Amino acid sequence: MNPAWRLSLLELVDPFGWHRLSGQDLKDIRSRLVSFESMTWSEILIRDKKHNHFVRRDQICADAERRLKDIKQDDVDEIVSLKVMARERVWGIMDGGVLKILWWDPQHRICPSKPR
Repeated sequence: MNPAWRLSLLELVDPFGWHRLSGQDLKDIRSRLVSFESMTWSEILIRDKKHNHFVRRDQICADAERRLKDIKQDDVDEIVSLKVMARERVWGIMDGGVLKILWWDPQHRICPSKPR
């Protein structure tokens, strides 16, 4: 199944809102999402799971957990992280084959990588 996107839950408020994007950021994100459309969810989330993966809700930061509750989406066990650039991530909730896009995370704060 190829990815599809739903934007009705896209956040336009801090701390992970899309309202602070620069024009170049928006172009980069669009380009990356377009490239994902030529792949399957299996390729994105299984083959490339080092960069794109499901994250358990208990592993996300308190701000993200609070936002899920605020927008009444805290009934999910996992959310999806898609790598856009080096640190930047797009976050959403998988619903069938559709990713309901929530957040823009340019600093990789929602679920920071642990140093090795």
